Amino acid sequence: MAYIDFILKLHRSTKRDYVQRVIDFDKAECAVVAKQYGADYWDGERQYGYGGYSYDGRWLPIAEAMAKHYGIEPGDKILDVGCGKGYLLYEFTKAVPGVEVAGLDISEYAIKNAKDEVKPFLKVGNATSLPYNDNEFDFVVSLGTFHNLYNFELRSALKELQRVGKDKKHVMVESYRNESEMANLLYWQLTCRTFHSPEEWEWVMKESGYVGDYSYIVFE
Repeated sequence: MAYIDFILKLHRSTKRDYVQRVIDFDKAECAVVAKQYGADYWDGERQYGYGGYSYDGRWLPIAEAMAKHYGIEPGDKILDVGCGKGYLLYEFTKAVPGVEVAGLDISEYAIKNAKDEVKPFLKVGNATSLPYNDNEFDFVVSLGTFHNLYNFELRSALKELQRVGKDKKHVMVESYRNESEMANLLYWQLTCRTFHSPEEWEWVMKESGYVGDYSYIVFE
């Protein structure tokens, strides 16, 4: 298992006022709405989630970098666990024409409103029980999903991700490296259920038998 970052540059391009979020809004009420993963979370007001999540090409450099690093080729099968509206998967089809894509997300709204080009390949489901065969995919990716699971779900989800993929896998989670970043994460997050430092995430992954790569974003 290796730490390989593809996301921090994109993550840092968004400015956030961590304290203002908890001053201006009822944070608990916003989290209740966000955890429904419906229209409010994806396309409603910012206090409930993305504040409008539409395709803008931001994921293409990520897909290109991952495709290059992992040697993804035409004909390879790619799975995105927690795919949302399928934007990353769509970018993989542009970065490597000829790949086959599949995606799974807990949100019915996200799948119904996914990018038309990849919508037929997406399913509603839970990361703890993936509806795919053993070793079915050449590359499995999950960005920003596993921290939304409960602690007791992580082992099952990581084992499932390990099961359906061959040798190329990447998981990205939210994390913190110090007290300041932990406070910012607590202020900002709406859906996070598992709060771990990078060292704790590494321990959980190893204990679960996950041997792919991982990365994390922090709230500086």
